[in-house]
Amino acid sequence: MSPCTSSNKLEKPKWLRRSLPKGPGYENIRNLLKKHNLTTVCREAECPNQFECYGKGTATFMILGDRCTRNCRFCAVEHQPQSLPDPAEAERVAEAVAILGLRYAVVTSVTRDDLTDGGASFFADTIQAIRKSSPKTLVEVLIPDLQGNWQALGTILDAGPDVLNHNIETVASLYPEVRPRAEYVRSLELLRRAKEMSANVPSKSGIMLGFGETHTEIETTWRDLLAVGCNILTMGQYLQPSENHLQIKRFVSPEEFSDLEDKALSFGFAGVASGPFVRSSYQAEKLYRNALKRMHGSDSL
Repeated sequence: MSPCTSSNKLEKPKWLRRSLPKGPGYENIRNLLKKHNLTTVCREAECPNQFECYGKGTATFMILGDRCTRNCRFCAVEHQPQSLPDPAEAERVAEAVAILGLRYAVVTSVTRDDLTDGGASFFADTIQAIRKSSPKTLVEVLIPDLQGNWQALGTILDAGPDVLNHNIETVASLYPEVRPRAEYVRSLELLRRAKEMSANVPSKSGIMLGFGETHTEIETTWRDLLAVGCNILTMGQYLQPSENHLQIKRFVSPEEFSDLEDKALSFGFAGVASGPFVRSSYQAEKLYRNALKRMHGSDSL
């Protein structure tokens, strides 16, 4: 996967053009989120799967507000938080999960470096609130790096998530350009510590392709993730949110994504989802259960 050296904007290929379906399921989710004053990463990050997921009656809840303290050059989420998190948000998320009857809920957040624990206590409260109102629902959390606060990481894990997800996002060499306020080594250390603290909780991470990474760098990242006990991997195409964000260097074909999925599985990941539209929480329950089958020979806990 050689970096593209052209400075011209690339034309979007046909496989990235998709219809935007709407319907009762889509409108139900929109109305529910509005009524409960909830935010989703689907909307704030301009996820290309928003219409599909909303239409199927699911969404990835984003807590701690809709503004991030960081300003990663790939991300559509607004930055500079203007208020403290809402302590009642956890209960509203739990109520929405119960109304939707979700078997599998995904909760993520903006990065809140302005909070002492990075928002870990709010993750814990949300997990516990979902457990109370929907005890059979599995909960995956997609967390920020917490600035390396491992006590805060323990707070989240003590609440008992079913999956701990933290995205590495890109290869090490591109961190200064893609994630200037993050650290590749710190993200790996978070995943290592998570496995050390809760060995039975599957860990998950994701990378975006199209920044100019090479095949060798991708495989190095896989090895690094496997070395810290990461079980599940997602890979998707980076899509430029605006002219002010990083330019796409290359579009990866669906066939190449499929080949990468097969190869990543051969490297040792228990579950891999790889495709142009794959995102961290896309079809998360299906990926989790497939991974469990490979890990334990069963999709039940």
